[in-house]
Amino acid sequence: MYDLLVVGAGPYGLSIASHAAAAGLNLRVFGRPMASWRDHMPSGMFLKSEPWASNLSDPSGRWKLEAYCAEQGMTARHAEPIPVATFASYGLWFARNAVPAVDERTITRVSSGPDGFTVVTEDGEALQARTVALAIGVMPFIEVPAALRGLHPTLVTHSSHHSDLGGFQGKDVTVIGGGQAALETAALLAEQGTRVRVLARADRLRWNDVPPAWERSRWQSFRSPHSGLGPGWRNWFYSERPGLFRRLPEATRSRVAATALGPAGAWWVRDRVERAVDLLPGHEVTAAAAVPGGLRLDLTDNAGARRSLETEHVIAATGFKAHRDRLGLLSAELRGSLAALPDGSPALGHTFESSHDGLFFAGLVTASGFGPAMRFVHGATFTAATLVQGVRRRLGATPVRGTVPVPGGGSRSGAPSPVRG
Repeated sequence: MYDLLVVGAGPYGLSIASHAAAAGLNLRVFGRPMASWRDHMPSGMFLKSEPWASNLSDPSGRWKLEAYCAEQGMTARHAEPIPVATFASYGLWFARNAVPAVDERTITRVSSGPDGFTVVTEDGEALQARTVALAIGVMPFIEVPAALRGLHPTLVTHSSHHSDLGGFQGKDVTVIGGGQAALETAALLAEQGTRVRVLARADRLRWNDVPPAWERSRWQSFRSPHSGLGPGWRNWFYSERPGLFRRLPEATRSRVAATALGPAGAWWVRDRVERAVDLLPGHEVTAAAAVPGGLRLDLTDNAGARRSLETEHVIAATGFKAHRDRLGLLSAELRGSLAALPDGSPALGHTFESSHDGLFFAGLVTASGFGPAMRFVHGATFTAATLVQGVRRRLGATPVRGTVPVPGGGSRSGAPSPVRG
């Protein structure tokens, strides 16, 4: 019987595991480390967040992105975007140094029982745990516009389905969405010789400003402080005080989660898009159908005017919807027992514990409760420390198990041993 099973080995899962190991918990970690970053993002992409706001979290603060870059002879400077490939490699480095050995098998089922949970791996092994932390990232929550659902994958894909855009070279592709994923995908397509256009519902595309200098006067810093989500006091609150955000009225939290930090492109991709991509803001796809050579899209603009266009492929960069019903690895009984917020995401207590005792959540699925920071790597630091505190409280022991060293420092849970005094 394990104290904690962590399902997912992205930034949140690895950070939780690091804190749990240091707390002496007897744990297992499952998932392919940094899978979304390694398998679901095309080569050539960059992190939108600042390097100093893109750290995975260990209790000592030793294994930061800056330390990895220094070890590799690279720099991590403010206002200089980091390649996604570098960030993925950093996550693997973090896993080697700050986390117990990760079991790369996929978890296919989590069900509840009288003593906790039964967790089943892809090859049928069943493990027992007193608590479970789901840090499953964004892939279960892919959102595609209704008009495009059901069309063959040769015609319509989601932006997260692509680690290589080379197959679209020389073709005509329509990207739907107005956020960073849509705009950077479009830029990469154009730069490899694809004819590409971007459709977005908003009347105009939004672009983030170049961030202010790191070193500024005290007055400038007071007026608009830096934060992990960008400059300004509102962003600072979302970024640095997710525990206080959770105390806001539910209606306020839901509104902020749905609207704050809406679709926008990074400042460093703007010129790449505007000089090479056809832009059609203020348009929505109302219908789509396969035609010889691709598909026809029926569009309606914000004034109600209609038009059609034909394209060889559509990439829907339309984000993710973190709904309880999409938690397919949970048994139907367990999934149905979870209390949910109005947007369908699980309702959580102040330590990320769901309405089902011992089942914790992390990452995107917690944004409606803890704010926009949970949509970014920056939220992993608060989540890991707070969630592990909740697990320890649920187990009623501090520490719970004996530990063995983790490579590079920290601790790794081993076989159960007497409680340490």
